[in-house]
Amino acid sequence: MAEQTAAQHELATLIVTCLNLETVTPEQIDPDAPLFGGELGLDSIDALEIALAVSKRYGFQLRSDNPDNRQIFTSLRTLSAHVEQHRVG
Repeated sequence: MAEQTAAQHELATLIVTCLNLETVTPEQIDPDAPLFGGELGLDSIDALEIALAVSKRYGFQLRSDNPDNRQIFTSLRTLSAHVEQHRVG
């Protein structure tokens, strides 16, 4: 498993908290592993929850109609990179 950057760990913590993942710690989320359809077992409802948490925390919207969502939500690494590009402040 690749090591998480500080930004990835912050986002992994947000994901674990907002989804109430009781059996997963932020450190256990591999930055390169698929967020959906993989070990975490996340689904489209979880994606909405993550998008809401990201918008509250980082000050920008992850829109459901964004054609790049499949790429953005591929892994913790890709989601974190998108957040870092678009976060406010």
